[in-house]
Amino acid sequence: MATTERPDPPRTADERTSLEGWLDFHRATLALKCEGLDDKRLREASAPPSGLTLLGLVRHMAEVERSWFRRVLDQQDIGPIWYSDEDPDGEFHLTDEDAPEAAFAIWREEIAKADRAAAGRSLDDVVSRPDRGDYNLRWIYLHMIEEYARHNGHADLIRERIDGATGD
Repeated sequence: MATTERPDPPRTADERTSLEGWLDFHRATLALKCEGLDDKRLREASAPPSGLTLLGLVRHMAEVERSWFRRVLDQQDIGPIWYSDEDPDGEFHLTDEDAPEAAFAIWREEIAKADRAAAGRSLDDVVSRPDRGDYNLRWIYLHMIEEYARHNGHADLIRERIDGATGD
């Protein structure tokens, strides 16, 4: 039985509430795709030749939350969590020491910090990323929804291959 509550996105809300609702829906969807699996299954690359795992996706989304909301939107001078210049896909490269509980805690923490970084800002607030140009908060929300939706599709396939579980 699922313990993660997935909120239904509002159907008649203003733009900001709709964007936040869809982002929360997709965040919860990733949690649901991982729910009930042990360490071994969360690390299982179930669609060869891809090495993509559910745990890797959780770590990736922690990095994405951190990057867009804290590094770009809030302009915090913070580095990545798992990737580096030497290993640009480091969040996907799991070691035996990488505990799922720690990854999920970091992901939830990055979500909370992302929400705080966006709170009180207008969707039209513009920030500059020196290497890529200007973004407003609206674009960041839309990009995050797209990023989660794409990776939740990956998670669907991985989970189905692991134990046959399907669903939205």
